[in-house]
Amino acid sequence: MGSISFVSKIRRQTDYNTFSPSIPIVIDNGASYFRIGWAGETEPRLIFRNIVQRPRHKATGETVTIVGDLDPALMKYFDCTRSGPRSPFDSNVVYQFEMMEYILDFAFDRLGADGSVIDHPILITECACNPVQSRSKMAELLFETYGVPAVAFGVDAAFSYKYNQLHGICKKDGIVVCPGFTTMHTIPFVDGEPVYKGSCRTNIGGYHVTDYLKQLLSLKYPFHSSRFTWEKAEDLKLEHCYIAPDYAIEVRKFQEGTKEAEEKTRYWQLPWIPPPIEVPPSEEEIARKAAIREKQGQRLREMAEAKRSSRINEMENELQSLHFLVKQLDQVEEDEIPSFLSDTGYASRQELESTVSKVTQSLRKARGEPKNEPAESEENTDSFNNDKYPLIIVPDDMLTSEQLKEKKKQIFLKTTTEGRLRARQKRNEEELEKERRNQLEEERQRENPEFYLEEMRAQYKEVLERVEQKKRVKTNGTSTNGNNKSGGVGRGERLSAAQRERMRLLTTAAFDRGKGEDTFGSRDEDWQLYKRMSKDHDEDDEQPDSDEAELARLSSKLQEIDPTFVQKAEGESIQPSGEAPRVRPLTEEDYKIVIGIERFRCPEIMFHPNLIGIDQVGLDEMGGASIKRLPHSDSELEERLTSSILMTGGCSLVPGMKERLESGIRMLRPCGSLIHVIQAVDPVLDAWRGASAFAANLNFLGNAFTKMDYYEKGEDWLRRYQIRYNNL
Repeated sequence: MGSISFVSKIRRQTDYNTFSPSIPIVIDNGASYFRIGWAGETEPRLIFRNIVQRPRHKATGETVTIVGDLDPALMKYFDCTRSGPRSPFDSNVVYQFEMMEYILDFAFDRLGADGSVIDHPILITECACNPVQSRSKMAELLFETYGVPAVAFGVDAAFSYKYNQLHGICKKDGIVVCPGFTTMHTIPFVDGEPVYKGSCRTNIGGYHVTDYLKQLLSLKYPFHSSRFTWEKAEDLKLEHCYIAPDYAIEVRKFQEGTKEAEEKTRYWQLPWIPPPIEVPPSEEEIARKAAIREKQGQRLREMAEAKRSSRINEMENELQSLHFLVKQLDQVEEDEIPSFLSDTGYASRQELESTVSKVTQSLRKARGEPKNEPAESEENTDSFNNDKYPLIIVPDDMLTSEQLKEKKKQIFLKTTTEGRLRARQKRNEEELEKERRNQLEEERQRENPEFYLEEMRAQYKEVLERVEQKKRVKTNGTSTNGNNKSGGVGRGERLSAAQRERMRLLTTAAFDRGKGEDTFGSRDEDWQLYKRMSKDHDEDDEQPDSDEAELARLSSKLQEIDPTFVQKAEGESIQPSGEAPRVRPLTEEDYKIVIGIERFRCPEIMFHPNLIGIDQVGLDEMGGASIKRLPHSDSELEERLTSSILMTGGCSLVPGMKERLESGIRMLRPCGSLIHVIQAVDPVLDAWRGASAFAANLNFLGNAFTKMDYYEKGEDWLRRYQIRYNNL
């Protein structure tokens, strides 16, 4: 054995040197568990899972070898992310002999062997009809690595049958049915010897039952899928699973929800911590928060008033400066006015007076003073225009050329001023209308707040739909097919109006140039095309959308009066309020795992492998197939075989296995046939005990082969090698 660091909770034996070298070591090399002990004893010395894991130590980085199950208390010291548990088996055949060597090193070390040479004969079990390559590699490993003097191979199911025959449980003629960890075997026995030509095998076992249960629970409870580890599924299988006498009838009971089905349902409660209960705030807390809000509001009002006062002072100073400037301008000679205005930064008297008017209006608005009536404003404007623009009312034939130029200038200035006044008047009217509408809305809100809130929500939803519809049309176009359904959208339909106009201009220019010689750019008019592309046709994209303004107004209003209102984010789909997704808090029932139909559905794959996609026969059909495969069978032999059917292996412990197997084989046999199914004394350990009793017989070495025989006869002799079980 090599010097390998093992981590295990299994204690090392101390009496290895007390056994004579003639006493064989017995190994039951199962796909699930490895059992090793001394011949003649009734219990194995060591039992551990037949897996190997090689993680790294987190502190030192050293790779250690873990055989079997790792102590959970030691898991925190190792990094197991890159090294999962590995088995030396593929189905029921050993093929990873590197892993097998780790397992044998560990087993011999814990058995108490001090050196690297094992000077005891070994009896090791294998599956039925084990390939000669696997048997040869195992013999090579035992002879070359450990120096074993002699080796014997035997089938685990056969040892279990012979052990139970020794105790009078079964007869010399019979069938052993072995549902194991990864495979199921049936082997007929005639005159106490197995007939391997009549054996049958199906690649289904306890591993597949556990894995199927894990998958079903993970699909049923995806929120708790991390809880369903393979080890936990194995525990649930051993604790709750059973085999239904009639699968279809059992399923119907659970579909109909009968009382019997409710009694057979099991529950697994996962750890659940109730969420903290929200305690409503007390009156003192509410009053405290209200006082804080009032204090904050008062502070904001004071800040706003201070800012307003500062703004009014600034505008009063500015207006006083402008009035002083107007007085100074009245005292300046007509010829010196341009030079005086150039020093002050104004281009003309009209611009200075317009600035005075704007500042006056802003100051009145800041002070909250009422605005001038339109009629009064018009009268003042007319009188001002008559004094300001005297040449407008004079006919053209009475004016000189210089006066005509001045008259055109005065007409332009008057038109511009009147346009500004009309725009200002329109804005004033809009503000008055807005104030009137706000007053009406406040009155409606005071009269019936609930109806007003519902109406505002309906308006918000309607305007939001219109805005999003416009965005979709702008992005995807509006083309439809003959059925008035949205059709294919081309590139031109995805463009805005400005972009389409630019493409039209470019296409027209290219088409005109393509008719002859390309002379684009030789004329000044050609370069106007770029100005038209950049300015003239962007108006449709820059126009403000009234629906968006209305949406912003409704959203602001709803945020004030509706504490539950949540504004839609951009690009978020519109959903009716009744279909809005709601998150339900998890309760204790959500953490209760219900195991109902899964209890018998998972082990049913041993009788119907097609449930998981394996096209092979079930366990009951395997018994009938083994009888038909016997080379020399008659009705009397078949009757003897079916009268002694032994169940062994770990899966034979599933409740209901005996009754289901007996009824299944009865369906395959003639009416009135004697069918008797017996369970082994200990389906798990009887194979090792039978091998121990076989190895303790004085004729054991006659069934084994030595290292000299292996070197002389080689692999061909291993192909024909077979022990005689009648020596047991």
